Amino acid sequence: MSTNAAWALIRPGCAGPPSPASGRRTARRLFCFFFVVLGLGVSIRCIPAALVAPEPTPIVYDRNGAFVTQIGAHADYGYWPLRAVPERVALATLALEDRRFFSHPGVDPRAVLRAAWRNLFGRGRREGASTIAMQVAHMQTRAPRSFAAKILEAATALALIARHGHEAVLAHYLRLAPYGNGSHGVAHAARFYFDKPAEDLSLAEIALLAAVPQAPGRMNLFRERGLASARTRAKQALAYLREHGLVDTTQVALAERQLATLRPVGAARRLDALHLALRYDALIREGAIAPASPQDPRIHASVDLALQEQVASLTRRYLSLWRGAGARQAAVLAVERGTGAVLADVGSSDYRDSRDGAFDFTRVQRSPGSTLKPFVYALAFERGALRATDILSDIPEGASGVDNADGLFLGPMPPRQALANSRNVPATNLLRRVGLEANFRFLHDLRLHDVEAPAESFGVAMAIGALPTRLERLVAAYGALAEDGVLSDLVFAREQRRRRSIRVMSSDTARLVTSMLADPLARLPSFPRYGPLEYPFAVAVKTGTSQGYRDAWTIAFSRKAIVGVWLGRGDAGAMNRLSGAASAARLAHAVLAHVHGAKPGDLAEDSFPAPDGRVPVEMCLSGGANGGACSETLMEWVKPNERPAAALAAPAPFAAAVGPVALAITTPEHRTHIWRNPEQPETLNRLALKATATPSAQQILWYVDGEPFALAEADATVYWPMRPGTHRIQARLPMRQEGSRVVEITVE
Repeated sequence: MSTNAAWALIRPGCAGPPSPASGRRTARRLFCFFFVVLGLGVSIRCIPAALVAPEPTPIVYDRNGAFVTQIGAHADYGYWPLRAVPERVALATLALEDRRFFSHPGVDPRAVLRAAWRNLFGRGRREGASTIAMQVAHMQTRAPRSFAAKILEAATALALIARHGHEAVLAHYLRLAPYGNGSHGVAHAARFYFDKPAEDLSLAEIALLAAVPQAPGRMNLFRERGLASARTRAKQALAYLREHGLVDTTQVALAERQLATLRPVGAARRLDALHLALRYDALIREGAIAPASPQDPRIHASVDLALQEQVASLTRRYLSLWRGAGARQAAVLAVERGTGAVLADVGSSDYRDSRDGAFDFTRVQRSPGSTLKPFVYALAFERGALRATDILSDIPEGASGVDNADGLFLGPMPPRQALANSRNVPATNLLRRVGLEANFRFLHDLRLHDVEAPAESFGVAMAIGALPTRLERLVAAYGALAEDGVLSDLVFAREQRRRRSIRVMSSDTARLVTSMLADPLARLPSFPRYGPLEYPFAVAVKTGTSQGYRDAWTIAFSRKAIVGVWLGRGDAGAMNRLSGAASAARLAHAVLAHVHGAKPGDLAEDSFPAPDGRVPVEMCLSGGANGGACSETLMEWVKPNERPAAALAAPAPFAAAVGPVALAITTPEHRTHIWRNPEQPETLNRLALKATATPSAQQILWYVDGEPFALAEADATVYWPMRPGTHRIQARLPMRQEGSRVVEITVE
């Protein structure tokens, strides 16, 4: 029946201008309502009365079971199906909502008359007469509140009971009832508020939830005032169950005690992880993630919310250091090695930041700078266009106008040194040698881009940032290097539909390139030792800086995790000479060290697996002319049939076993008090550091307060600029465990 038809039926006795006596007006309407509904009883069969429910609403939980978000078809609407109604849930609900439910046909005449009497002669809030069946009718149609709508709800309620029976209508009410904060239905509410199935709810939890549907806004369980109101009403339900013998008195007494301290275990909103919530919303709506069962639409996310919050905190802390240089936003992805599971996904420093915070910069296309170079080398190795023992030229001639970031040219160098130093000229020449189209297709196969423009439109600058990509794609591509050449999708949830993993390069190439990115000696001279590119455990790392310092990148992976960092501005404006090595690398270092639980001063004997079938040799980088001594060497992994252009007969320095070395600090002495001279220039307020090594060692690494301070010849004196306070000094051997006793000094 239409709304107009309903108004036509009630107009003779109920139409007219509004009366100032609201109680009498409401009473008259209730009387009219009662008689009109009785008149509609003859036409029940003509009224649509299906039991309709929405699609289940996925709820996303992190890998430890913490609530992340829920994804509804409509804004702020959560729903789960309910297969069977738990008996105690039904009893508590009827005790508060409709005690005569099984005694009336869908409309309760006694409730109508009682409401009319109270509205006519009583004071305070007006009382309605909605039954559970009428509420089901209202929840299914969502019509605006009006007298005509009320009549239609009543007629529909009669039809619902007549066609489906009381049990089915009660079950449907418990599927749809509003429990506040966007939660609908007791199945959803049980999981949303208490993280358990409805059949596992305690009596106290049942009573608390049963109190909410009457006024879900006023009884908001996430607010203290609303929780207190709900507890008061829940006590009424428990009292009714005890008085009528519906539940054992011992159980009711226990529930009353629990109710006094009961509160929901979930969280309604996580404003600190909005980008993460939007990520899962997009994946679910796109069909990439789907619940395993419509009866239990939980999504088991890969992220660790505790780690997510810690990474977000680190992101904000480090970004604050560079805001003065023009950096406005940062994004971080941390991925578990082996599984590809995303552990942390920080899209920006803060979603609410007015400076582009609402953009998810893990998914925004930006210039990747030099972070694509490892793939240029990988393709050259795959095609046989490059061998580890070849010599590449870092010279101006033939560079097609390409310059290096530091404006210098380092001359001839092996591929290991050229890649680790991130030299532009060798990379662009190598790309030209293999071919623009081949590199363009290879980067497409790595899923770094889906550009349809011709490769010539990017030219050799493809190797140094001309081809845009996203942080999420870049991290996945580096995952292929980390996983022996196999490319897989990043995994955001257990229920994710993933593409088949594919091999994009040989294990030999992946391991060889990884060893180059993990070699701290190969980074010299462009990247000094013991900076943010070095870790106390084995890490392959590559930085990138786009043209004009618009983007700063770092991708680093260990045997445990892959971390990708982007730093820049939402408007693509230039920063003040902020490179990837000077900024993003520091944040990546902090995140990866946190994932490993590394502490200052830790040093793990760790390495990546060597390429199968290759052997280590030392390559001479300088000296060695006319049979003289080689002054600078670099270890390289070569195939047995390859002869290095310049190699030493001795094995690699890492393979040469050296016996234990005893280190002792001779200056300063332990627990020395030193007074600085305030009249002396700061440059002269220095403390000499000296140590002995038995047997002799080539170099000593000095630590001050757990941080590397200087690398020096073993017999050299190192000068430390004194700072007031108590300090701890130690001498160690580079890349080994031996260390001296810690010397403690106090500077006044």
